[in-house]
Amino acid sequence: METLVVDHPLVAHKLTTLRDVRTDSPTFRRLADELVTLLAYEATRDVRVVDATVDTPVAPAHGVRLARPMPLVVPILRAGLGMLDGMTRLLPTAEVGFLGMIRDESTLKAQTYATRLPEDLSGRQCYVLDPMLATGGTLAAAVQFLFDRGADDVTAICLLAAPEGIAHMDDAFKGSGKPLRLVTAALDERLNEQGYIVPGLGDAGDRLYGVV
Repeated sequence: METLVVDHPLVAHKLTTLRDVRTDSPTFRRLADELVTLLAYEATRDVRVVDATVDTPVAPAHGVRLARPMPLVVPILRAGLGMLDGMTRLLPTAEVGFLGMIRDESTLKAQTYATRLPEDLSGRQCYVLDPMLATGGTLAAAVQFLFDRGADDVTAICLLAAPEGIAHMDDAFKGSGKPLRLVTAALDERLNEQGYIVPGLGDAGDRLYGVV
């Protein structure tokens, strides 16, 4: 898996405020939205395009348009929803699918509870949104789900990642032969005994939407 840690002062600035325990939910949501747009800029460098020509007020101009089928953005519920607007702001014509997954806190394994995706993803570029790459179990399950439906190119966008999660992803998709990328704002130190990223920013879902 190709991993890109985005090194930009605005990314670092917004992430610092996200980490702060004093940051309230409305501010957290706004900053996460802004941060995702910055990450999406890097994540879409390889988005597929086709040549196009348009007429300006002066003369024809050659450029590009997004290729079809359009990219598919897949937030992992529920925390991934907090990243959706930031992503579709940059890709307003992308289609959106939803994948509901939850981590069993005793086994740390991902369980799927809801899907809203096309049955056939052949030829689709997919962008998976998940704030935290911790153990890697949830993200690996989501990516495998997309590959099983025919997706041939997947990019994961995460606010934070842990070395253990990256290692799990590398091992899970070693030799798959399909392009798989991770774009993140930071690679943190480690996981703690509960499977949380250290220093991290806490539970992203709870900080986005409150404890429910």
